[in-house]
Amino acid sequence: MEKKPFDIGLAVRRIRKAVKPFAKAALFELAENGFTTTFEQLVACIISIRTYDEVTLPVSRKLFERARTPAEISQLTYEELDALISPSTFHERKASQILAIAQRVLEEYGGEVPCDPEVLMSFSGVGPKCAHLVLGIACQEPFISVDVHVHRVTNRWGYVRTSTPEKTMVALGEKLPRRYWIEINRLLVPFGKHICTGNLPHCSTCPVLEMCQQVGVKAHR
Repeated sequence: MEKKPFDIGLAVRRIRKAVKPFAKAALFELAENGFTTTFEQLVACIISIRTYDEVTLPVSRKLFERARTPAEISQLTYEELDALISPSTFHERKASQILAIAQRVLEEYGGEVPCDPEVLMSFSGVGPKCAHLVLGIACQEPFISVDVHVHRVTNRWGYVRTSTPEKTMVALGEKLPRRYWIEINRLLVPFGKHICTGNLPHCSTCPVLEMCQQVGVKAHR
């Protein structure tokens, strides 16, 4: 079957409908629940690293019930914080990183995390993916956050052709219309989890199949 040229605007509109039944990506869900500060989003993003959303959400909520601000977090002992986030992967390292960030934010930034990518990435444990996600959700600034789902899906479409998430972020920055920069992560995380899956993607029910080049797909459902 000959594929149509990829129309990103049409793809976005169709995927918005397709992902409505599925759970939202963790940080977007937390923002809808009122956890919208830059610090809360940053802490939740650190918790989410190498951790499923199904774990990230309850762990973040449990922590925020106890402490939500840099001042409140810095009052916790390492042992208390580690116990609160212990279901997440690498929780010991994350507890140290979160405490260090809270203390630095108090000492250097008056208790408010600046909406500045260089500042965010100067914190231990924070890379471009987390920094950009936080800037997009908490600061409403147009940044592209690329995780495994965004990387896999956009390459499978043939929309970009890159070998790593970092290279995908650069390629999307050159090609993707700015109005979709924040939304691309919100849409493609549930889309990649439930439709355009890593193994045996659900191509038969995919809303963008007619445009997708199905790069690397050997078998599908």
